[in-house]
Parts: sequence; C-alpha cells; structure tokens
Amino acid sequence: MKQTKRHEGRAFIDPVQLEIMRQLLQSIPDEVETDLTRTAFSPLIYEYKDYAVGMVDVKGRIISQSRGGIPIFLANSLGLAVLDGLAQYADEGIGAGDVIVTNHAGTLGQHLNNVVMFAPIMDPADGKSIIAFMAILAHWTDVGGRYVGSSASNDTTEIFQEGIQFRSIKLRRAGVAVAETYRMIEYNTRFPAMVLGDVAAQLSGCVKGAALFEELARKFGAATLIDAIHALWDRSEAAARAAVAAMPDGVYRAASFLDNDGIDLDKRIECPVTVRIEGERFIVDFSDISPQVRGPFNSGRDGGGISSARIAFKYLTTPNDPTNEGSFAPLEVILPDGKFLSASATAPMARYSAPLSTVVDTIIHAMEGAASGAIAAGHHASMGSHRFQGRHPVTGQLFSHLDTALGGWGGSHSLDGSGPFKTLAHGDTLDVPVEVQEAMYGLQLARIEFRQDSGGPGKYRGGLGLVKEYAVLHPVKLTLTFERSGCPPWGACGGGEGVPNHVELIRAGQSDSVRYLKVNDLALSPGDRVIIYTGGGGGFGNVLERDPKAVELDVRRGYVSLQAAREIYKCDLPFRGGGPSRTLEQAASPVTRAGL
Repeated sequence: MKQTKRHEGRAFIDPVQLEIMRQLLQSIPDEVETDLTRTAFSPLIYEYKDYAVGMVDVKGRIISQSRGGIPIFLANSLGLAVLDGLAQYADEGIGAGDVIVTNHAGTLGQHLNNVVMFAPIMDPADGKSIIAFMAILAHWTDVGGRYVGSSASNDTTEIFQEGIQFRSIKLRRAGVAVAETYRMIEYNTRFPAMVLGDVAAQLSGCVKGAALFEELARKFGAATLIDAIHALWDRSEAAARAAVAAMPDGVYRAASFLDNDGIDLDKRIECPVTVRIEGERFIVDFSDISPQVRGPFNSGRDGGGISSARIAFKYLTTPNDPTNEGSFAPLEVILPDGKFLSASATAPMARYSAPLSTVVDTIIHAMEGAASGAIAAGHHASMGSHRFQGRHPVTGQLFSHLDTALGGWGGSHSLDGSGPFKTLAHGDTLDVPVEVQEAMYGLQLARIEFRQDSGGPGKYRGGLGLVKEYAVLHPVKLTLTFERSGCPPWGACGGGEGVPNHVELIRAGQSDSVRYLKVNDLALSPGDRVIIYTGGGGGFGNVLERDPKAVELDVRRGYVSLQAAREIYKCDLPFRGGGPSRTLEQAASPVTRAGL
C-alpha cells in the first residue's frame, strides 16, 4: 500500500487557480450528499440528514466536507475511521476497489448505528498510490441489540447490549463484494431491506466521490492537488489563529448539567468547562466534568469531548468559512480518561449524542465575558429523542420511527432567537415531514404549534419551542430521551431563561396527564395522546429594554401571552378583552411600558 505524500517544498499556486480547486474539492462531497439523499432507503438519511460526507487525506485530516450533515460527525469521525482502517489493514493493505466499514465504539466514540464507509482515492498516474479517502457516515436504522432501533435506549449498561460492532472490515475487496460482510449486516438488523438499501446508497457515494477526486488529480496532477490542499489548510489555520488572537487573554468558565444517565435518576451529569485564551491558543479544559456514567450517555474521547470542542471552536472563530483540518489548528483539549466524554470502548453509548449539544453550548457560554457580541444565549440543547416502534396497521411490517426535538435558540446582541430548530450538534438536519410519518408509520400528528412564552425574555427574546401532539391510532411502544429539565437554557447579558422541555401522556378516556422525560418501550394504545413540549431559547439583554412594539407584535402573533407582556415585559398593551387575537387596528391606545 503506497501513499502519495505532499512535497516538502510546495509549489506556488496562483490564487485564482487555488480558488477554482477549492470550489471543485467542495463540489465533490456536496454532489455525493445530494445523491445520497436521493437514493437512501431510510427517512433518517433522505429526510433527517443523519449523515456526513467528506474527504480526508492519508493521515485522516479533513480536506472538504458537504455543507449538510451533522456537525458531530463532520468534526472528526471520517478521519478517525480511516486511521483505524489503515491500522487494521497494515499487513494486507488497502488498494484500488477496496471499501471498508466501521462503527467501532472504541474508534468513533459514538453509538453503533453510526457506520462509516470509506474508499481509497488512487493517484491516476500509477493506479497504486493512495492520495486520499472518500468517506460517508450514515445512521443505519438498526444494528441489533436489546431494542428495536439499537440506539433508542436509556438503560443499557455496556456497548454489547446495543448492537453489533464492525471493526474496520472490508465490504469490497478489489472491487468485488465480500459476501461474508453482507451476510453479517443482513442477519444483524431487524430491517435488512432498508439497511442494505442504505448500504448501497453509501457505497455508490464512496465510489462516485473517489472517481470525481481522481478526475481532479488527473486534470491538475496529484502533487499539485495535494499542494493546493495544504495551502487551503494554511489559509484556514491563519484565519482561525487571527480570530483567537483577537480574543482577550484570560480564563473563562461556565457550568451546566444534565438531569441523569437514565439509570441513576437522582444523580446529575455535571459539565463545568474552563476555556483559556493564550495568544493564538484556545484551550478547552474538561478536567472537572463527571466521570463515566452507568447509563448510555457516554461517548468516547474523539466522538465526545474533541468533537464538541471542535464545533464550539468553529462557531466562535470562523463560522462562515469552509471547514477543513486547518480550521482547528489553534484548538487544544484537555480531557482525562474515564470521563463521560472520554469513556472506555465498552461503555454504553446508545445516547452518546444527548449531552453534546449542552457541552457545545457551555463552551460558548464560557466565552460570554470575552466576546458577548459574538455569542447567543443558550438554546434548547435537548436532543428530545422520541421513537415510536410497532407494526404498520395496514402492511403489518415492523417499523421504528425516530425523530428529535425542534426547539428555540437563544437571542443574540441584535436579534431574537431563531427556531424552532434542531440543536447546535445537529446543524441543518431537518424534521421528518408529517406526511412521511403518517404514511410510513401509521401515526397521526394532531397538531404542531408554537409553544407560547417558551422563549426567554430579554431585549432580544429567545426562540420558541413547539407543541407537537401525536394521536395514537394503533398499538405502539414509545421511547423518550428528553433532557435539561433542571438546567434551563440560560440567558445572556441579563436575559432570562428559556422554558425547558418535557412530554405528557394522556391515556384514552382520561383527562389527567402524566409527565415523562425518559422512558423505554412504554406501551401505548389507540386513543392515547402523546404531547411533546420542546424548550425555548434564552433571552439576551435586559427585558425592560425590549421595544414595546416588538412585545405587541409577539402578543399579536401568539408568541407571548398578554399576561407575560404585562408582568414580565411591563408593557401596558392596548388590548381590551379578546386577548392576543386582536388586530392592531382594534388597538385603542399606543403601547406604553408601565412605570417608566
């Protein structure tokens, strides 16, 4: 196995040509991503966007990645998989036509549904030297384990209860399918047709992406292309270092916590974070966070702490620039072994992603004192995972429908909070459309509406959560993983907290509801109603500085109740009975702020 390496003395590349090459390198994962969403079998991929597409070099360093996908995958997962594959096949080697898959928890530090597939990109000059790797991570619907869906668990205590592990095994060898690997996949999932369909979509993307990259190498020459990649890394590194250097040197701290690990229900998962700025160094210290927990809210070092720190760092430094390995050069992470973000390879990790949005937000929160104009208040931060599992009422086929919460993001120095969106760890992932849910799973969405008063008050209000109600039409089982009920989304610069999330269940024929945050395979019957209340974002700035006209508009739209407008925002609105549905033309007097 040969690897094409960069030249020590890189040739100068004209800036115009460099930009052309950058755009071409970016176009490859973007095009493959589009194909993946068109050919995948699972809504988790083609609707939800639970994947990552990118290219890494022979040392696992990010070359380019698609604009979609999930940040906690794109931060470092693809490179980690490639490095493990190179190590596992050090003797046999990796060559043209080989394709490898891995979901090894000790490598990726994530739940086992996340499977990386990658293929070598060969130097067209000799067909033997590896230039780079095309890699795609996709969430497979089911990989075995105790529960349907594998990762939908709050009470597993070791990784072996959560599904099968593929430790860097070949799916194709020299272009020929490895039958044993396909059999292993087929007989270790409850949904073989769907999973094998997604495998085919992943495989097509890897093959196409590698071919497109090789075409660039043929056009420009492999050595020139590698020189360009290093020049782009240098450019991104310089921008990131400049952004860190502009921050005041100092030590910055913030703390948050999660409710529990699903097993020890009265024990919080603590997440205090220290950030040190020293010139161009950005150091994130996780030394004081909680140790590895018994339940499945652990992650490995790279899939947990490192990934979270990278997302927060990119947000704070060069959020609008393309992401590559140079983007993270100034970042250093201190993370002792044995923490819930650096757990052992056999620790349960089914809900590994649930804490990461909070971790990212806490790092950002720590920097409020250094860059208040560049940060927002806390967002809802709860994955809000809700899974319905059962058999379709018409076809009788087993189904597992996994979705996560859309909630409010925090207000900022000039804008109200946005939303409802997924979390910081999700990026641009979408909600599965109502029509798809009802057609594929026989569920009924009775209502989806904004959750009034859920956004934290402030000069700039936090974004709103949602109220989403499912009407149960046939027997199903419900699994919930909701978090942050005790640690509400925080305000910034004097803003108020957002309202946390929860779920209520109203049984058929009853009026009283039962509140839940976490539950496994709760049996539901026809006529039951599941009402999901997602959290709102924190507010930014003094609430008494909010423009009364903005308060009035919020009331008219139903975002803020008339009572909250008067009691929290101290606005004497001109509504005279009829509440917030009154129109502006019906207002009898101008808006004023009481007592001011």
